Amino acid sequence: MVKLNLKAVEERVAPLGRKETYTRDFIFDLLAAYGRAQGNITRLRNGSLNVAEDPATEVAQKNVVYFKETTEDPLTVIEELRTSPTVVRYNTRFVIVTDFAELVAIDTKTNETLMIPIREIDQHFTFFLPWAGMEKAQYVAEAHADVKAAERMGKLFDELLQENPGLFDDSTGRHALNTFFTRLLFCFFAEDTGIFTENQFTNAVGSHTQTDGSDVAEFLTDLFTALDTQFASAKPAHLAAFPYVNGRLFQITVEQTVPQFTKKARDLLIEAGSLIWREINPDIFGSMFQAIVTPGKRSNLGQHYTSVPNILKTIEPLFMDELKEQFGNAYNSVPRLEKLLERIGKIKIFDPACGSGNFLVIAYKELRRLEHAILERLGDLSVKHQRISLESRINIENFYGIEIDDFAVEVAILSLWIAKHQMNAEFYEKFNLKIELIPLKEAGQIVQGNATRIDWNKVCPNDEGEIYLIGNPPYAGARRQSVEQKKDYEFVFGQRVYSKNLDYIALWFILGADYIEGSQAELAFVTTNSVAQGEHVGLMFPQIFSRGIEVGFAYTSFKWENNAKRNAGVTVAVIGLRNHSKRPKYLFSDELQVVAANINGYLTDGPNTYIERRSNALTADFPPMLFGNMELAGGSLLLNADECDAIVRQYPEAKEFLNRIYGSKEFVNDIERWCIWVTDDRREAAEAIPPIAHRLAQSRVFREDPNRDRGTRDKASSYWRFREQRGGTDSIILPGHSSENRTYIPMGYLGPDTVISNAAFAVYDAEPWIFALLMSKIHMAWVRAVGGQLETRIRYSNTIVYNNFPVPPLSDAMRENLTVAALRVLDVREYHCEKTLAELYDPDLMPQDLRDAHAAVDVLVDSIYSKKSYETDEQRLSDLFALYEQMSAEEAAKAPGKKSRASKKAIAK
Repeated sequence: MVKLNLKAVEERVAPLGRKETYTRDFIFDLLAAYGRAQGNITRLRNGSLNVAEDPATEVAQKNVVYFKETTEDPLTVIEELRTSPTVVRYNTRFVIVTDFAELVAIDTKTNETLMIPIREIDQHFTFFLPWAGMEKAQYVAEAHADVKAAERMGKLFDELLQENPGLFDDSTGRHALNTFFTRLLFCFFAEDTGIFTENQFTNAVGSHTQTDGSDVAEFLTDLFTALDTQFASAKPAHLAAFPYVNGRLFQITVEQTVPQFTKKARDLLIEAGSLIWREINPDIFGSMFQAIVTPGKRSNLGQHYTSVPNILKTIEPLFMDELKEQFGNAYNSVPRLEKLLERIGKIKIFDPACGSGNFLVIAYKELRRLEHAILERLGDLSVKHQRISLESRINIENFYGIEIDDFAVEVAILSLWIAKHQMNAEFYEKFNLKIELIPLKEAGQIVQGNATRIDWNKVCPNDEGEIYLIGNPPYAGARRQSVEQKKDYEFVFGQRVYSKNLDYIALWFILGADYIEGSQAELAFVTTNSVAQGEHVGLMFPQIFSRGIEVGFAYTSFKWENNAKRNAGVTVAVIGLRNHSKRPKYLFSDELQVVAANINGYLTDGPNTYIERRSNALTADFPPMLFGNMELAGGSLLLNADECDAIVRQYPEAKEFLNRIYGSKEFVNDIERWCIWVTDDRREAAEAIPPIAHRLAQSRVFREDPNRDRGTRDKASSYWRFREQRGGTDSIILPGHSSENRTYIPMGYLGPDTVISNAAFAVYDAEPWIFALLMSKIHMAWVRAVGGQLETRIRYSNTIVYNNFPVPPLSDAMRENLTVAALRVLDVREYHCEKTLAELYDPDLMPQDLRDAHAAVDVLVDSIYSKKSYETDEQRLSDLFALYEQMSAEEAAKAPGKKSRASKKAIAK
């Protein structure tokens, strides 16, 4: 597959919109335009790769496309085709139907549809971008309705709080208000989806209450009672037409008081009922409404909801892919299909941080769709299976969850009911048989509580059955945890030793490992990628791997994106854990799936090694990398450009003692900053210049201050110097932090008349071939894996990243080639000297000649590690970790008395 950018895809699709006539070749040309491998297209064209039911009019490739020519209405044909057993069997991403005048397409992952004249294909090229490895981030048509509904309900919530002061202040009152809103959500959805008659609830409120809202609370109390009453004869006449709902939702208790309404609140209630609630998706709206009733979260409406594509990254490789494969293998066998149907009916899904239930909802929908496909295929194969039961084997009671927020618990239960109703509607469309949602018989197994303090086995007993744990547990770094969260560690670890630097989400991985150990159960969590970077790997994964548990699959770092107005700026990963198995292990990255021999804690194919701090470089020829020079004088030895110019204008001789100083920010953004740099032998000359003498005196006062620490006071005797005063040679400056969006950390060379501050790292007397190694993709892969992050920025470390970076022995010829390549990068930068490094290394602004210069470096450095070209960073990391382990073992063998902690770990593992 050729990797293409957006512009390249647009240019390649453009000719398809200018054709005079269209034939079957259209689909092959379209696939080629998105960079699909030519060999695959050829095999698809000649039929060897075509898995379609009718190859004469259809073209189908597993996981990619199902294309059908038709002389009928394309819209009617695609509705039949999109849920057909064949499309489900082959996990088809895009279903396309055309009569070569009109084209209709469905994205089965996002449920987006495209209906256009085929000649306008070039105007809609973004629809098929996933073929080019560019996954869709926002699905606007779906999101707006949800956000709008949540905003309307938010206004109602605020009005009711204002009108009912004190009523909902305590936990009991707040639970009552939360329950009330859950009921409203059900009623709005029910009247738009056939559970009630159309607009039955909103019309009843409008018809049977005063416009001032004074009797709305009384009416709703009676209505909720009627919805919990089985027989119409026992209901008031004006409410007799409402059905019996059951399922605990409308049980009236003293604690569940309906709030008093104002005219404005009544108007808002009726206004909310005017929305089209059938378009609300339960996989997002729960998170929206949770934000509505949670103080402080209104401004982040939907920000942390997990999108459907991200949820599928957990459930597909965890269990759905294998189930669909089994469906494909059993496609022509009634007994095997019956066995599969029985199997999926027993599967349990458990989300121990379920929020509003979106993971459970998507898992439920996927299992129901597979069930429908199996039933349809059984009906094709067997007469006895043409009579279909009006019950689904996928029971909501097999969906378990733990959630700390009590409103979210209620919404999660409601979301599962709504999801069930939606899938019942799909069942009706497919089989013309109606499964009624009400009376509600199932409520799910959602428990309110703190998952770190609840026995998961009491919520979802881990017996011998098939159980899958999924979810998106809460993130909180070691420095950002509440007092209560810090106490949770004691409950999780008990007598076990643990580090206080563990991320909060690590508790779910530890508890998950405890839960699945020695059983069939498996798990997959969405997590911040920081748990698989830097020192955190050594803090968490040994406790998991020691239980005989392995990483079965992982999605390496990707941007968190969802339907919300504001996407959360977080980089995440997906980690799947299971007991040791002979089944394949998979790494997913950049739309590629790679089989791995072993997936370590850094989510790469390599041994279970843990990189720890070391004081010297593992690679023998690497000079030391040190922190830059610390001023330790309260700023008295630092100057801005204006201050420097003023001193030089008045005392030209001062120029000898003024050096340009660079930290990370100054170097990357070309910010001018200066420092007073006085050597011991020139102190008297420096103090003969009044403004410099004044600043040196300030430095002395700062260091002599008795309130300073002893280390600072000890430096008072050399007040004219920085605490460390290294320099005077050519040096590489390397920023300590860099934007995660950059392909390379923008490091560079500085001359002997410049100073590197302690806000950056310095390699003194570094030869250009070292610069080439450090500016390579393979080094950047190492940085991202073992260096960790600060917020979302890349964090560099001399003791962890640089000192552990493994480089094989280099010939003189290779060093010369690296030197030439490094100098080319520096020359191109100089050519663009009017731009800052921040601009040059912006991925959207980087000049092409600089890209080419770096590409040459990358090819050269990659060749040091492998004779084959790398396709992914995961492949680079696999070789790096293997080399690291080899070099660590060799180092330990040569000097057994001087093993670093990292080396000992490597040998032990």
